[in-house]
Amino acid sequence: MPASLKFVLGLLATGALLAPVSLAVQQHQGKRRDETAATAMTGGGEPHAGRDAIKRYGCGACHAIPGVDRAAGQTGPSLDKIASRAFLAGRLANQPDQMIRWIRAPQSINPGTGMPDMGVTEKDGKDIAAYLYTLR
Repeated sequence: MPASLKFVLGLLATGALLAPVSLAVQQHQGKRRDETAATAMTGGGEPHAGRDAIKRYGCGACHAIPGVDRAAGQTGPSLDKIASRAFLAGRLANQPDQMIRWIRAPQSINPGTGMPDMGVTEKDGKDIAAYLYTLR
């Protein structure tokens, strides 16, 4: 086999090995950008703390929520890609202040809705919203 062919095959093999690493790095960088943007949008909400708060409040009992262990409920809507939706609860513009308000006091917005008031604190509301805004 000619040396030039060996060289080209070596480059192809190296590229095939590095492609998955490059993809993983790009995904990680994209996730970090989403987290930084979500923190800014929600006035300091912390996505990692939001994921923990989602577990504490039991949101996954009713909603399927990507990235949250055992959050596979089917009573409420799936929250997959919620950051990309135009409306929340079918009536609120998908804006951080509206999402935080809905998370904290859904009954004050839509009395009788299936989503109960769970006593979510202001900080937890910001954190939960920050996590949800990473779901694009």
